[in-house]
Amino acid sequence: MNVMMSAPTHIPVLPKETIEALAVQPGGRYIDCTLGAGGHAAAILDRSSPGGQLLGIDADPEAITVARARLEAYSSSTLLINENFADLEAICIKYNFLPVHGILFDLGLSSLQLNSNGRGFSFQHDAPLD
Repeated sequence: MNVMMSAPTHIPVLPKETIEALAVQPGGRYIDCTLGAGGHAAAILDRSSPGGQLLGIDADPEAITVARARLEAYSSSTLLINENFADLEAICIKYNFLPVHGILFDLGLSSLQLNSNGRGFSFQHDAPLD
């Protein structure tokens, strides 16, 4: 199943290269610390099936909502939480998500952030900065 093809949302940059760099394998456990719209998470889940698990973390509750819809087909293999990755060790312990085979930090901005005024990142709208 290719969730990425069915989701009309933000398209991640370099998904193939990201999956290769993470060395994603079927049955592995992975963490996407900057979940966003779930594009990289979808690619990880596609490659880690069957049996793969993903912990998705984002500080933005709207991103969690968008990603949850995008990753619905993998709901039994995902745990999506609204937390800050700065607390990664405590999060892994709290949710018993150990051991882990790979961790992704995509530290750029996404269209979800840039296209919305009032979120503090847009250069296209006159709004307060974050």
